[in-house]
Amino acid sequence: MSRAGRRRVLAVLCLTQISSWGILYYAFPVLSTSITAETGWSAPVITAAFSLGQLATALTGIPVGALIDRTGPRRVMTAGSVLGVAALVAIASAPNLAVFYLGWLAAGVAMGAVLYPPAFAALTRWWGAERVTALMILTLAGGLASTVFAPLTAALDTSIEWRATYLVLAAALAVLTIPAHWFGLRALWPDPPVPTVAAHADHSQIARSPRFAALVVTMCLAAFASFAGIFNLVALLQEQGFGPGLAATALGLGGAGQVLGRIGYLPLARHTGVTARTVVVLAALAASTALLGVVSAVIVLIAVAIGAGLVRGIFTLIQATAITDRWGATHYGRLNGLLSAPVVVVSALAPWAGTVLSAWTGSYAHTYLILGAVAALAAMIAPLTGIRVSKKEML
Repeated sequence: MSRAGRRRVLAVLCLTQISSWGILYYAFPVLSTSITAETGWSAPVITAAFSLGQLATALTGIPVGALIDRTGPRRVMTAGSVLGVAALVAIASAPNLAVFYLGWLAAGVAMGAVLYPPAFAALTRWWGAERVTALMILTLAGGLASTVFAPLTAALDTSIEWRATYLVLAAALAVLTIPAHWFGLRALWPDPPVPTVAAHADHSQIARSPRFAALVVTMCLAAFASFAGIFNLVALLQEQGFGPGLAATALGLGGAGQVLGRIGYLPLARHTGVTARTVVVLAALAASTALLGVVSAVIVLIAVAIGAGLVRGIFTLIQATAITDRWGATHYGRLNGLLSAPVVVVSALAPWAGTVLSAWTGSYAHTYLILGAVAALAAMIAPLTGIRVSKKEML
């Protein structure tokens, strides 16, 4: 693919990631209160439907990754967009909980076909050696999804109520992503790169290896600490005496920190090896998370929140490049699907688990100390994911 073609693909995926994340994922937390008020369904019940959809996303990622490895992202991501539109229409028109749950199951399958993992697989193959730059730009764009669609969704909900809002968002998803995926991803799908190590030619051998298992455990522990930390940050800050407005501002500044972290990933990758980089980032995640449970001064808490966001931003790219950094890009879609599935499950359960931990320990401050310990455990396991290759194994 020419440089212009690569840029076109990247621009298309930036547009569709912002739209898909904003509409399929971030609209729900904005509309959940209105859904509860209008239907009479409790918040835990409707949130369970969303979480069930996240489980469907995790399971979908495995076959989607394998299919993209073989045929490319065009048909898969276009079909995911079509299904996402249909799912939102079902959710908007749901007369009862059964249809509402079925709608979120379909939305979860759609998310598995259109969100980060398939987009990562597409850029990893098309951009080749320059993939890290492309992944960084894509995640920077994806970080704008809530910035764009959360206020838009709230404004629509105020004007036309939640059901009509989801119908408008479904139309926007159709217009913004279906033609973009179908026409924008039509480039020839290149053959997978030849592995440089004989043992890396067999994806099933990699998936069964102790190092892959260690990587799954490491990413799951880190994702648990990260997502539980993000979703419970406002509650922690309010517990520390912050007002709701200041707590929300601190959360937003943490999001800005994530953007800075993603920008800083390239120089970090140039100067560190994959194992050292992973250990350092996870150790920083552990330290920043634990500090949130210790410090109480307003300025210090905000500074730590920004630092924690920066580390989480880097972690997004650590996860995106975890497969290629260790086993190359030959079977990226398939292996990343296997890696992402349990991580998505853990990420879906982490916010709820954080609230359970706060009730069990008696405070959010204690919860963040536990989350810091979980991230520290991930940092200790990370060295087991390193690849050591003998000369005999080189192709």
